[in-house]
Amino acid sequence: MREGGAVRCAIYVRLSREDEEKHHSESESIQNQKSLLIAWAVERGWDIYRIYCDEDRSGADSLRPDFNRMIEAAREGKFQVILCKSQSRFTRDMELVEKYIHGLFPLWGIRFIAVADNADTAVRGNKKARQINGLVNEWYLEDLSENIRMVFDMKRRQGQYIGSSALYGYRKDPDDKNRLLVDPEAAAVVEQIFRWAREGMGSRTIAQRLNALGVLSPARYKARRGWGGGEGGAGWSKTAVWRILRNEMYTGTMVQGRSCRVSYKSKATAAVPREKWFRVEGTHPPIVDRETFLAVQRRLELPEGRSGPGQVHPLAGLVRCMDCGGAMTRTSNGRGDGKAVYYLRCRRSVGSGAEKKCSRHSVRLSDLLALVEERLRIHLARCCPPELMARAFPAGERLSRDLLTALIDRVEVGERSGETGEQAVRIFWRF
Repeated sequence: MREGGAVRCAIYVRLSREDEEKHHSESESIQNQKSLLIAWAVERGWDIYRIYCDEDRSGADSLRPDFNRMIEAAREGKFQVILCKSQSRFTRDMELVEKYIHGLFPLWGIRFIAVADNADTAVRGNKKARQINGLVNEWYLEDLSENIRMVFDMKRRQGQYIGSSALYGYRKDPDDKNRLLVDPEAAAVVEQIFRWAREGMGSRTIAQRLNALGVLSPARYKARRGWGGGEGGAGWSKTAVWRILRNEMYTGTMVQGRSCRVSYKSKATAAVPREKWFRVEGTHPPIVDRETFLAVQRRLELPEGRSGPGQVHPLAGLVRCMDCGGAMTRTSNGRGDGKAVYYLRCRRSVGSGAEKKCSRHSVRLSDLLALVEERLRIHLARCCPPELMARAFPAGERLSRDLLTALIDRVEVGERSGETGEQAVRIFWRF
């Protein structure tokens, strides 16, 4: 680089996957862009500060690594000109056009030139042309996004897998990236998780056991197989186990489209109603049979789970969240010394992002049971003679779990049939 008054310019080149698929020639290639812009700068005697390059990056992506390095260097005054082949190489987002080209660049003393578009911020009257280019580029981006969505939806309807990586327990068919094959090593872990869950083991306990056995978590397993970057995060968590137990895809049914982008310009997602999911049966080999899957789902629906073989908690299926109406599920403080404290929390508050549909709140299960017992006594006392209540509910004695379950069932029957509290007590205790 020459010192003195020579103009210093930064060259920016970009190519996305869509550009590669659209342009069969080399006219839009990275090398072509570089050659054109280097020659253009040399003809004018400009010094090239640096060539910034982003490959496989969309023009709407504001998180492009080299793009942001160039912006930071421009902010620091490292050069005076940014040179691109076209304005669409710089960005296809009209907001970024206004923010940088028409907003910050003039303040920083940066001249923007797009050679193929004849766009130059140093030319008076050129702004309208740049704005029109920005609108055209954004319309192109919107149309491209809609076309991609339509193609993906068609593949979803046909039961083709469109995920970037295979679901844990499976691998992609090397001859057909839209088809899943069983990955024996991970599939064995999935089978064991469902087996433990069907036997009554909770998600937290399953996660603890997997970690104790040294079983790699899904993220770590994929990293070891070269299917993902980095170390693959932490070990097993109860959330990871719960997601596996809830995923119908392990029965051989393809389920996709559970969330969607809120906008083609944003990576934020929103949950899609269940009735609008794409669900196709028999698209890939099952890891668990449907009977096992349904049995586990029935158990997961119980707020407190089972306290022992054949024992269902008296509040199973009855407790709902006051905020969203969702089912409440049991969790604990995690103590394994027989002193665990159990709580109920809204199932929809579990997870992150689009999966989390309710705020985090809970109620201690023992307190809730005591309140239910108290309300049952009040409910029945309204129409039961005192002597009958004294015989049925001796003072100072807590109701057994079986008795509490039977009373709740009896009250539900009474509300439907018009049975009085006295009749309910006399029928149950045979007084």
